[in-house]
Formats: sequence, C-alpha cells, structure tokens
Amino acid sequence: MKVLHVLAPAPFGGLEQVVVSLAAAQQAERNTVHVAELVEVGAAESAVSSRLRSLGVDVHSIASRPRSYRLQFVALRRAVEDVKPDVIHTHGYVSDVLGAMIKSVDRGQRLVSTVHGFTGGDWKNRLYERLQRHAFKRFDAVVAVSRRLSLELQAHGLRSTHLHTIPNAWRPLNPPADAVVARRVLGIPDDSFSVGWVGRLSHEKGLDVLLNALPNLADVPLRLTVVGDGRLRATLQRIAEDLGVAPRISWVGTVNDAARLMRAFDLLVISSRTEGTPMNLLEAMSAGVPVLATAVGGIPDVVSADEALLVSADDPGALAHGIRSTYREREGALQRAALARRRAESAFGVQTWVEAYDRVYASV
Repeated sequence: MKVLHVLAPAPFGGLEQVVVSLAAAQQAERNTVHVAELVEVGAAESAVSSRLRSLGVDVHSIASRPRSYRLQFVALRRAVEDVKPDVIHTHGYVSDVLGAMIKSVDRGQRLVSTVHGFTGGDWKNRLYERLQRHAFKRFDAVVAVSRRLSLELQAHGLRSTHLHTIPNAWRPLNPPADAVVARRVLGIPDDSFSVGWVGRLSHEKGLDVLLNALPNLADVPLRLTVVGDGRLRATLQRIAEDLGVAPRISWVGTVNDAARLMRAFDLLVISSRTEGTPMNLLEAMSAGVPVLATAVGGIPDVVSADEALLVSADDPGALAHGIRSTYREREGALQRAALARRRAESAFGVQTWVEAYDRVYASV
C-alpha cells in the first residue's frame, strides 16, 4: 500500500506524534509511506519533518504564506500526482479541507481522515471545525480516536458506514531515561514531589484549572513542571503570579522527545476540558508513571479507576485532592501505574494499531 499522510504541523504535539508514529510503523510493515507537510514560507524544518527523515520516511514540504489555501491546494495536488498514493490520509482541519477539495476534482482518489479531537474556542476556530465536519462528507472513511468522538461525529451527521474508531497507540522511539537522569535534564530537585503537565498551552488543555488547584496544596512539597508551549503561556504565567504559586512552577517549554523524560514525574496530571486519546497518557502508562486525569473524551476508554485517578473537568478541588492522595499514598499510586503499564502493552500496541488502519485502507 502506498500512503500519503498530510498535515499542517504545529510545534510537536499529540497530532504530530501520531503521524510520526503511524508513518514509521506503517513503513516498517513494508508499506510505502510519504508525508506532505504544509508549512509557512521561511519556516525552519519542523520537528515532524526532521524526525520522519531520520526514520527514512519521504517528506514533501509545501511552503506558502499563512491562509494561502489556493496555493496549498495546487501544491498538494501536485504532490499527489507525483506520489500517486493508493490512499491520501489527512490529519487536522486544514489538511481535511484541502483533501476534500482534491476529492471534488478527482473522484478517483481514496481519502481517509483521522479526527484527533475538536477544541471549540473562539468563533474563528469553531468556524474552521464546522468546515472540517462538512469536508468529511467527501471522505471515503473517517477515523475517530475515541468512542465519544465517534458519537459526536455521528451526531453531526457523519454516516456510521464511513466511520471507524481506532484509539491511538504508543511505542517509544527511544528507551525512557531513568528518574534521576530525567530530573536532572528538566532541572527538578531530587527532594521534591514532582508533578508533570505536558501539552499545548491552550484553553481546552485546562492548565489554568491545575494552577487554581495549587493554592490548596501548601502542605505538599510539590514542584510542577510544565512541558509545552502555546499562545496562552503569558496569560497562564500571570495567573500563577496572581495566585502566588509561581515559585513552585518550572516552565520548560517544548522539549524534544519529552516522552523519554516521563519518569522525572511522580505524577502526571492531565487537566483537559476535552480530549481524543491523549498521547501523553499513553506515554505515562508505558513509563509506569502514576496518572491523574479528567474523565473526558477517550480517557475513560484508555484507563479505569483501577489504573489512574479520574476526576471531573474544571474542578480545581478534585485535582488538589488527587495530587494530595497520590503524595500520601505512594504505594497505591504505583500499583495503579503498574496495572496501567500492563494495559498499555496489551491494548495499545503499535502492531494492532497498524493492522486496524490497514483494514480501513482496504475497505476504501
């Protein structure tokens, strides 16, 4: 099978990690894999591109000015003509809309999208997501990364015959560093209770909820390490200052291969308001790190209360209680983490994941 993945990469996050992992795994299974990335003119090579090239995957960079959709369409169509893929596989709203445009002028193309989640947000973002949902009507198959996301797509009119549910999978590209080394890299004191938060600094990820939990944890000697970046960074840092918790937080920004450093944390907190199947959850499970997460999106499908602490979204008190109980009952937290690690290995392996996508491709 010859597959062309298409995405407009942000700084390396969940969607980007899925594309890299899936493309690498598919190529290892003797498929011919290409990736087309939509980037801005003059931008440095993306983390997606450099990682894929190191894995031997062919990358086609399509450079244009922001929102130059017509030029992107022409360049992407040219890449399709050059590659001649059996399947075009898109990721993200820009790629989905451009894929639908290609399908409208060439009905012979086989088009598959993976929907990684919807974030809502301001009117502009909601408009983009509305266009994305409309574009799905032209696709031969649409893959939702969680059961709840699949139900949401059906509620918006997507036919169930075109819809598949395939949770994400995880296989580390590099072995994880041990806790001592990982803490040293991230600058975390050895004697602190290390709480990690990994993700994009945006409203739907709910870091503000975690920040509001910290004033209730004066009795816990915790150090919060925030890995990731985004347009809300300055706003979130001001919130931390106003709450008086800024001295307890390290903002380390984007870290290459952050999954390798997961064992720096005594607890990973996922405070999201909405999710698909978060890759940082699978990374923590694989590394044997205890997890405290909001029960949103596909998270409850991945872990049960036996494997992680699950709380309601937008509830700082619940996050504070979960952090305190993890600190006080470390043995129970490690037992949950051990069960979660076994589940990650048995239910979210790459081989099963690739085979599921192969079946989708074959169906179209």
